[in-house]
Amino acid sequence: MTDNPIFKGAATALITPTNSTGVDYDKLRRLIDWQIDEGINGLVICGTTGESSTLTDAEHKKVIAYAVECINGRVPCIAGTGSNETDYALELSRFACSAGADGVLVVTPYYNKATQNGLVKMYSSIADAITIPVVVYNVPSRTGVSIEPATYAKLADHGNIRAIKEANSNISKIVETVSLVGDKLDIYSGNDDQIVPIMSMGGLGIISVLSNIMPKKTVELCDKFFAGDIAGAAKMQADFMPIIKALFCEVNPIPVKAAMAAMGWCENFLRLPLTEMEPEHQEKLFAEMRKWSLIK
Repeated sequence: MTDNPIFKGAATALITPTNSTGVDYDKLRRLIDWQIDEGINGLVICGTTGESSTLTDAEHKKVIAYAVECINGRVPCIAGTGSNETDYALELSRFACSAGADGVLVVTPYYNKATQNGLVKMYSSIADAITIPVVVYNVPSRTGVSIEPATYAKLADHGNIRAIKEANSNISKIVETVSLVGDKLDIYSGNDDQIVPIMSMGGLGIISVLSNIMPKKTVELCDKFFAGDIAGAAKMQADFMPIIKALFCEVNPIPVKAAMAAMGWCENFLRLPLTEMEPEHQEKLFAEMRKWSLIK
């Protein structure tokens, strides 16, 4: 763990409430207030779950600025600013910094990919350009490129690259990364089914999809672990598995958007190429949600 982590526990990768006319900012404010009231430890705005890839440039910036204003320092606000074009990622990161975000989440470049050397240069250039911490986001299932442990070791030498959101699902690689970066980088799970495994290797928590619908429970799992109740945290992790599987039976954020709509937090509206959840999958998700009394 670094001396000054951005957050510890659970941060929600928050959905962006949208409808046919655009972003619903009133619903976004309600969501932010509810998440904080439920005890969430941080909020990630305009990440994958926030449909950043289909927000316009103006929307992306407005959502970041609006969220920072709504959060008003109550919990850390991390803004998703990654892109496969480094100049645009730089522009978004500078904007987030000037808007008052507490950090930026920068995904590896998708489609055009990059060599490991290219990743080092990209992340370093972004970290050089801003004064808030950079969280490196590794999700090879979406981007087609993965950050190697040796590359993390190079990035760890940059004072403004502070953390990793690791969603590569390869625990062996994560263990190797921990062995190389030591306390230079904080590691957060990027997968809800690996919260306890990654915390057991020194991770500081989760950037979570699940906590959109179960913020208090997700925080409780992390709190149990950090209080030394490893068995209790492990049981919660296992108990969560059916609803986690249901939340990822179609590509994120299709299921979580359906879940949040069923709970009354947003419209079940997505922008193409994402479409509404298939009815048979939706019923399985709703059945799991009923078990947790999230809907009737």
